[in-house]
Amino acid sequence: MKDGAMPGISETPSTFRKVSDMPSPRRLLSSSKVYEGRIWDVVSDAFELGEDTGTLVRDYIDHPGAVAVLPMNVDGEILLLKQYRHPVGMELWEIPAGLLDVAGEDFVAGAARELAEEADLTAATWNVLADFFNSPGSSSEAIRIYLARGLGDVPEAERHVRTEEESEIELVWVPLDEAVLAVLEGRLHNPSAVVGILAAAAARADGFRNLRPANAPWPAHPSQR
Repeated sequence: MKDGAMPGISETPSTFRKVSDMPSPRRLLSSSKVYEGRIWDVVSDAFELGEDTGTLVRDYIDHPGAVAVLPMNVDGEILLLKQYRHPVGMELWEIPAGLLDVAGEDFVAGAARELAEEADLTAATWNVLADFFNSPGSSSEAIRIYLARGLGDVPEAERHVRTEEESEIELVWVPLDEAVLAVLEGRLHNPSAVVGILAAAAARADGFRNLRPANAPWPAHPSQR
């Protein structure tokens, strides 16, 4: 065994396996809403993993999902915004993001809406950076992050009036490498920002050529299953 190798894990290239998450339907015995909130609900499901495994009960947040946008200018800088988040009691540097809470709204249209409302920007070029579940052990929230380029300004008269926590939003352009360093040094904590920044850094290696188109299927989102 080579130094540092883990026992039971082969290093032979021929054993490489392309990993991919996949749906795994289980027998649902019951489902009930135990809390109805202003934005999302909590449901309780009783289900079986398989035959003769017994009943399991799990409570989780039933979430409509969200989209996030990593805006990148012609100099390769990305836009971050600072916003207060009460559950953690911190001001976090984030990327524009929002709920998919408009019935039937196209995912890219939702992302463009958030980019305009939170950053006063439009974008001509859209690609998918990453898809992820925010907290799959306790929430159904699925998030898609887009890379937005070819940026332009929303006309002054058409800009969204930001209220409540959004009224304190502060915007800053940051070199991508500095943002990566901020993630690795533990200075950034917002999950969409962390995932988006690291995904953009990885995608930059080939000039973003392997990114998925904006309309790529998103089968993990609850509305698509």
